[in-house]
This record gives sequence, C-alpha cells and structure tokens, in this order.
Amino acid sequence: MKKNLQHVFTSLFCSSLLLVSATAVAEEKVAAKQLIAIKAGRLIDVENARVLRDQLIMIDGERIAAITPLATTSIPVNATMIDLSKATVLPGLIDAHTHLTSNPRQHGYSSLGTSNVRAALYGVRAARDTLNAGFTTVRDVGSEGFADVALRDAINDGDFPGPRVLASGYALGIKGGHCDNNLLPPEYNDVGKGVADGPWAARSKVREMAKYGADQIKICATGGVLSKGDAAGAQQYTLEEMQAIVQEAHKLGRKVAAHAHGASGISDAIRAGVDSVEHSSLIDAEGIQLAKQHGTWLVMDIYNDDYILGEGEKAGFLPESLEKEREIGQKQRDNFRAALLGGARMAFGSDAGVYPHGDNAKQFYYMVKYGMTPMQAIQAATINAADLLGQKEKIGSIKAGKFADLIAVEADPLADVTVLTKVSFVMKNGSIYKTAAK
Repeated sequence: MKKNLQHVFTSLFCSSLLLVSATAVAEEKVAAKQLIAIKAGRLIDVENARVLRDQLIMIDGERIAAITPLATTSIPVNATMIDLSKATVLPGLIDAHTHLTSNPRQHGYSSLGTSNVRAALYGVRAARDTLNAGFTTVRDVGSEGFADVALRDAINDGDFPGPRVLASGYALGIKGGHCDNNLLPPEYNDVGKGVADGPWAARSKVREMAKYGADQIKICATGGVLSKGDAAGAQQYTLEEMQAIVQEAHKLGRKVAAHAHGASGISDAIRAGVDSVEHSSLIDAEGIQLAKQHGTWLVMDIYNDDYILGEGEKAGFLPESLEKEREIGQKQRDNFRAALLGGARMAFGSDAGVYPHGDNAKQFYYMVKYGMTPMQAIQAATINAADLLGQKEKIGSIKAGKFADLIAVEADPLADVTVLTKVSFVMKNGSIYKTAAK
C-alpha cells in the first residue's frame, strides 16, 4: 500500500512538472510571437534608394509582417509600441569581412600566446560589440580552431547576444603563404591547419572545412599585409588550384571568398569563379573589367589603414607589415574609386579584428569620401552584402517576410553618413538588443 501511494505521489509530481514545463514553453512561444509596432519617422528603403516618411513597421515574431503609412493604419491593441518617429530606421547592417575571434591588440608575435579557446571567448565580447554597433549579420572569413563555427552556433542557441554569423573555419592557402603561420623558426615545424598545396589537396581541405561546419570557404590568392615574409601583391595560389577549390566548394553549396591584394592574383581568382575578392588593393583595369564581366563582388576594407598606421607596434604589428601598409593603403583607396567608377559590384567589408570590433561603421566615411553616395554606401552594407552572402531573400532590406533586423539612428545618415557610428536602436530577428526609444 505504501509503495502504491508513493507511486501515485511520484506520478502526480511528474505530471505537475510536465504541466509547468509545457505552460512555460507555451508562454515562451507566445512571447516570441508577440506583435511589435514601430513608428518610423524616416525609413530608408534600400531596394528603391528612397526615404519613406512616417511609416508603421509591424513585427510578428522574428519576421516583418507589414510596412504601411502610419496615417492610414490602425495599430493592433495587443501590439507593443516602439516610437522611433524622430529617428531614421534602416535595415540591420552587414559586414562581409570580419574576424570576430581576433584581438586587435594582439597582432604579430603577441598573437602566439593566444589559445584557440581564449580566442573564442574573446569572440563573445566582439560579437556583442558588433551587434550593438548595428551590424546584425557578419561573414567571418577565417578563424583558428573553428572558433567562428562554435561562436555562430552559440549565438544561434541563444547563449549570448551577437550578430548572425556565417563562418569559414580555417582560411586555405599555400605553405609559407599569407594563410600559414610564418612566425616560428623551422625547429617547430609549424604549419597552418588551412595549408593545402596542389589541386587535390586543396579539394580535400574544402571538404574538411565543410565537414566541420563552414558556411563558406576563404582562400588566400596572394600575399598579405599582416603576414611575415611575403609580398602583399605576390600571387600564391595558382589558377589551377583556385579552380579546383571553387569547383569543389560550389559543388558542396559553399561560396568562395578570395583574399587578394595583387593584380594577377585578383584576375586569376575571378577567372577561377570566386564569389568575392577581398581587399583588392592593387586591382587594375583588367581586374575591374573581369569583376564586372563575371559579376564578382569586391569587398574593399578602406578604413583599417588608419588603425594599422595609427597604432603601429603598440598593437603588435610587425615593422614589415607597417611598411607594406604604407605601400598599398592609399592605393587601395584610390582603386576603390576606380572600381566604383568601373561598374564593379561592391559590398561592405571592413576586416574587423584588425581594428577594434564595434568600430565597423567608421568605414562609411571613407566609402563616401572615395566616391559613393551615402545611399550607395548603405546599400553596400545592406542589400548588396545580403546578395553576396546568398541571403537577400531573408535580410538586407526592410520588407514583409524578411527577418526583423532593424537599426535606428537619431539623425539622417544620407546627410551625414558618420551618424551610423552612433546607432541608438538594434533589433535582430524581432528581439531588441539596444534601445533609446521611449
């Protein structure tokens, strides 16, 4: 009898727990589906390059439900109201070239003391700072230990706040090249985990990155500024190697981003079929024409020259890296203008991690200085970047059916694009992460 009573009480207790749990889940789902109504004084329509006045944006869960004129729309009584009637509302920004797990104060030899685990933990803060700056989506183009993959998954699981992350895993490159570790002497026999020489080794490395969760593949077509012992403009991967990588990646449904400073490496990367060329510092007329012909995106990081030369050895930059930056920094900015005038497709990418995370929007000033209108610069960081990432049906503009990624600034970025460095409101997937709204 005692055992039967104990069994009854245990059953009732378990049933109560299940009921409480089910109720909590139900309440959570209701909260997630809560209607939000946003009054937008100015709304930037990046798809049509125009500004809409006094609009009502309805958010239903993670998605935008409707955008209608405020004067002719009834606000549902059960909607949570957010008043941004004195602000400018625009889509969440997208940075197509970041390194979230990189510490901008630990370049060169100082980076050798950082473990992959510590880098991933640093990425938690970087992700928060990036999101608070108004960047709701980023493409991370190279991280040790698949830390960017782990960071992406933790953000998706709700462990901590951060932007939507498309991860690359290790960047692929030749032995002794920009994507290898060239800081240690020969007795260490240290070779970067992304090193792959020859077409079939490169194909195998693409498969490895895909196996462990990479959303896209990053390769090093030329030397780099911040690497030791190579010339930034010198071609590294051959056309044959890059063709093998692109073919394998595209077969597996992954896009390819090519780090390339030098003209020959840029042109061969485009011929090989890469989806974007990063940096493009020394691109020539042939490269610009090829990019336009193939529809290849150019992602040119024209802000961080300021940080590299301003911080110098304090941030651990190698003396040879500073020399290389002095050599190509201004040329990259001039070629940004040339590529724009030449009609190449351009998306926003800043190389965050070289400079402090959260300062991404400082690049807008230079994009306008070197030829873009403020609207074009905003489009580069919204609808253009979304197209590059293969996400244009989900993000990049404020449109019914897309994810509710919205930001706001108090002034007009079309009059002064630098106000994008002072984001006052951030929403990602319908959840508010930063607000000054009343």
